[in-house]
Amino acid sequence: MNAMHPYPTPPRSPLGGFINASDAATCVIASSRVVKDGILTAATIVMDNATGKISAVFDSVLPPTDFPIGTPYRDYSPQVILPGLVDAHVHLNEPGRTEWEGFYTGTQAAAFGGVTTVIDMPLNAIPPTTTVENLLVKIKAAQGKCWVDVGFYGGIIPGNDQELKALVREGVRGFKGFLIDSGVEEFPAVSAIDIEKVFAELADEPTTVMFHAEMLPPIADSVGDDVQVSLPPLAPRGALNEYNTFLQSRPPAFETYAIEEILSMAHLAPNLALHIVHLSAMEGIPLLRKAREQGINVTAETCPHYLSLAAEQILDGDTRHKCCPPIRSQKNQDKLWAELLEYANEGVIKTIVSDHSPCTPDLKLLPSHIPGHCSPAKGTVQTDMVEVESGDFFSAWGGISSVGLGLPILWTEMTRRGLTTPEKVETALMSLVQWCCINTAAQVGLEKQKGSISVGFDADFCVFDDESDWIVEPSTMLFRNKCSPYQGKTMNGMVKETWLRGRPIFVKGAQNEGFVGTKCSGQLLLEPRQKELKKVKNGVDDEEVYTYRSRKAMSQQNTFTFLIPWIPYLPFRALKDAYFGLQRVFAYSQACVKKYLSRDVSDKQSTLMSGFLDSKTGEPRKGYMPWSIAQAGHGFM
Repeated sequence: MNAMHPYPTPPRSPLGGFINASDAATCVIASSRVVKDGILTAATIVMDNATGKISAVFDSVLPPTDFPIGTPYRDYSPQVILPGLVDAHVHLNEPGRTEWEGFYTGTQAAAFGGVTTVIDMPLNAIPPTTTVENLLVKIKAAQGKCWVDVGFYGGIIPGNDQELKALVREGVRGFKGFLIDSGVEEFPAVSAIDIEKVFAELADEPTTVMFHAEMLPPIADSVGDDVQVSLPPLAPRGALNEYNTFLQSRPPAFETYAIEEILSMAHLAPNLALHIVHLSAMEGIPLLRKAREQGINVTAETCPHYLSLAAEQILDGDTRHKCCPPIRSQKNQDKLWAELLEYANEGVIKTIVSDHSPCTPDLKLLPSHIPGHCSPAKGTVQTDMVEVESGDFFSAWGGISSVGLGLPILWTEMTRRGLTTPEKVETALMSLVQWCCINTAAQVGLEKQKGSISVGFDADFCVFDDESDWIVEPSTMLFRNKCSPYQGKTMNGMVKETWLRGRPIFVKGAQNEGFVGTKCSGQLLLEPRQKELKKVKNGVDDEEVYTYRSRKAMSQQNTFTFLIPWIPYLPFRALKDAYFGLQRVFAYSQACVKKYLSRDVSDKQSTLMSGFLDSKTGEPRKGYMPWSIAQAGHGFM
């Protein structure tokens, strides 16, 4: 492989003109429309500038006079305040291929789109994140260059299974492996034997193992694992610049066979969370649903390009649309939406992520009439010594550039499908938060820190104008190389501001292209994931009790630790709202305990839950806030 030349990182941006709240102890924002606790409601959010956390949330728009004099305050009504998005699938490519992307430009693009956390994939950077040593190289490269918070995945390749536990301890958010050629030689595909070793090593670790689920189906059982590195049995049928030729070369069977291969080994690590990245083929959904019904802990994600682009609309030679697995038919797209919308709770597609996988424009081999065209660099050596035609889908790099565009892409497509009408807009906004904030945070073990507007969480926000229309142009594609299939498309919905840990980092229309501050304030998320479930000695699953205890302690700390310092400053109305709000929570939680205990449960489970009852009255003990059981009233169980 040719050595990659260094690519300079742009200089830091000076202060962007927004109110500087760094000297204030707290900061307050509000709106008539805030997505929190599963509803769209008016709310006022108080942030602690020392910790960057949310310290209080009130269910109404309080005026600035309700807070101490000098407290920075902004009412964004009628714009929507969402939690900062968590993009759990991004290729930032630094170090090694920084001319493709980099921490600075990639995280700037993320901030432009309301994304406050990205998780960087283990490949396309050199070296790949397959050892602790390589992870430390990437961490060093990221220092001081991140506009948003960044976490890292580890990679699974043949022979590195003994490195994986150490990577968990160093804070990787999960692992990814390929069952087919990855496109870069330093990240080879794994075989069934490799996967067995990985499952044995990570069986009881607090992590998620993810797979690029494409695989060449074998022509006979005796072919075995060699199929994963073999060449296609036939040459492409059709012109190489026709999208349909490329699409037929990677049929849905590639995905379904890979999914079946993964699921066939799930029994080796029943407690290990499994995840299928960028699910494209609708045929994979029944396989995953059946597996989940059988108790296999597997989920899937899909991407904005599979939900907004269709094969029938792709022009000959427009390799900006090339990705693997490929963009499929309109019918297939409709099926993916149906899974998201009709099976909101029990569906297999839990998250929507960008899979931002950029390259330099010359590697896309675009014809001169396609926006983003770039002639190959002088002196480029063709490895096969054959002249490659422009628009060749088989020779062009596969990947869609879209980090920071995901929210408007999804909102535009939902609008086209009639899902954002006045009577449906609340459901639409809540669904976006579920797919792109709550579930993506949970996927990478950040569900107690990111993805929700709740007391104690990071004060990460996206201020979203759901009425604005705009056109995607090079000036609004802030990733390094301005080559994307979305260029020239009209978008519905625009991010007006992005806040990270209680401070604005992007303000649309402000100086310096909207970026605020003298230095990047994003942090690297390196705290190791923790095990969430405990087992009692007699083998009974103690999930309910453990979850109850941890959340009860956290809720009590959040409620009282953050509320008490504000009591001298809060008006009577605010104190009254807080008092009666807590009363409603206690009453509702106790009612849900009764509902849960009225169910048919085993004697062992009843014994575990008996601690919630007063031994004399048989009623739930006063003051208990069993959050996990309260959620049972909404299908949590």
